[in-house]
Amino acid sequence: MKSLYLGLICLLLFSTCKSDKSESRLKEIHKEPTVARKIANAHGFENWKNVFEVKFTFQVDRDTIKGKRRSWTWNPKTKNVSMVTETQTVSYTLNAIDSTSIDTDRAFINDKFWLLIPFQLVWNTSTTISEPTKAEAPISKNQLNLITLTYPNKGGYTPGDAYDIFYSDDFIIKEWVFRKGNSEEPTMATTFENYKDYKGIKIATDHKMDGGNWNLNFTEVSITLVGQK
Repeated sequence: MKSLYLGLICLLLFSTCKSDKSESRLKEIHKEPTVARKIANAHGFENWKNVFEVKFTFQVDRDTIKGKRRSWTWNPKTKNVSMVTETQTVSYTLNAIDSTSIDTDRAFINDKFWLLIPFQLVWNTSTTISEPTKAEAPISKNQLNLITLTYPNKGGYTPGDAYDIFYSDDFIIKEWVFRKGNSEEPTMATTFENYKDYKGIKIATDHKMDGGNWNLNFTEVSITLVGQK
């Protein structure tokens, strides 16, 4: 009889634990996505898991002067990265950075950040993101939604920096303000425009300052999906 009681108690505990886990899982599934995740999803984040290779060229043009180009090939799954410029070619692995590749990695992290900032909102787990509010965008002067992305004061290549991200009601980024060291005064403000769709991933290929005579742009962008190599 004692064994029967113990068996019933164990069965009850097992059923209760299983029920608690099921309820927890259901809550997780139906949990409202964060603003960061909504912005990432609006730019095609759900398709990122299928990406095998990304290629792009980063360039900053001023007036009629074309800037120096950095062309990148990146495999997110193997973490292999290659950079080609007018003067050098460098290849390295993101999880094996040393003194010979740290400058290249710094450039890659910068260029990738501009290319995929909507996804960085989800990837960068050490950052803090403010609650959304409404504010006037610095360049268009339109009323847009605003969140602020802030990096911790230690670690990484941009400790303490902050980004004010302005986005529309459909969660597409329209402008941003970079504030070095989380200073009150803006360091740089640019647009996000000329969006193009690459295998379901939306990328702003032009970032212009007020006046339009400065343009950080991306060309030769291509995305290869798994199974298409």
